[in-house]
Amino acid sequence: MHKVLFRRLALIGVGLIGSSLARVCHVRGDIAAEVVATARTATTRQKVLELGLADKVFDSLKETVAEADCVVLCTPVGSYGEIASAIGPALSIGAILTDVGSTKQSVIRDVGPFVPEGVHFVPGHPIAGTEHSGPEAGFADLFKGRYTILTPPPGTDETAVEKVTELWRRAGSIVEIMEPAHHDRVMAIVSHLPHLIAFTICGTADDLEHQSMKDVLRFAASGFRDFTRIAASDPVMWRDIFLNNREALLEMTQRFVEDMTAMARAVRWGEAEYIVDKIERGRHIRKKLIALKQA
Repeated sequence: MHKVLFRRLALIGVGLIGSSLARVCHVRGDIAAEVVATARTATTRQKVLELGLADKVFDSLKETVAEADCVVLCTPVGSYGEIASAIGPALSIGAILTDVGSTKQSVIRDVGPFVPEGVHFVPGHPIAGTEHSGPEAGFADLFKGRYTILTPPPGTDETAVEKVTELWRRAGSIVEIMEPAHHDRVMAIVSHLPHLIAFTICGTADDLEHQSMKDVLRFAASGFRDFTRIAASDPVMWRDIFLNNREALLEMTQRFVEDMTAMARAVRWGEAEYIVDKIERGRHIRKKLIALKQA
């Protein structure tokens, strides 16, 4: 068994990602000797205790991070600035502060100014999840075989980066280091835009007059079912992601709108070759995903 990475790991937020990380810690035993946690509501904190996800649960942010050598932000990214401001003075010298947010430039912008001298800030993003949320939704294998991207700012302590890398490796992830702006552009096309489209198409269906909507639900083909699965995701989390990756998401949305217009034109004018080319390219991407074991 490996040497334990952290003496005390503190989770701020215990939803799908936080609770899955807590479960991995308990299953493996070599990530943290002690896991402590906090959540916004008393109901969630009580549920964390009932599920045995943490050794201790606090209602105070400062108490949660006190004496922790690793703190992980697992709340929606829009809350990071306020949380960082609250916990900054209570962080131990030498501690590592990291996160699981889906946007990275905004995290560095919002959290960076509150990180005290001597605390190591290593932003991260495990690319894993389901449409479910809450402490009950987590499971220990969530990160297995999935990528986690780290975006440490220039000058970040190398030992701290290696420890966060090892945390995610032990959780089952494949870890990559990436520049924050590049991360946000990649996520805009592979994650954020698909969610934007899913929420929008379900909204379009919901606006149909009553009988049509009834038939949409009764006869939903797998394509529409897949959209509804994505659209069932946590609204606060996705609101924050959209607003905090605004520029990259709007750029990818504009590209998509242009491509969608071109595809609609091809359908209107019977341009079969264009349509087949787009379908074949989609099939090719799917095959590559399967080959990479990310399907």
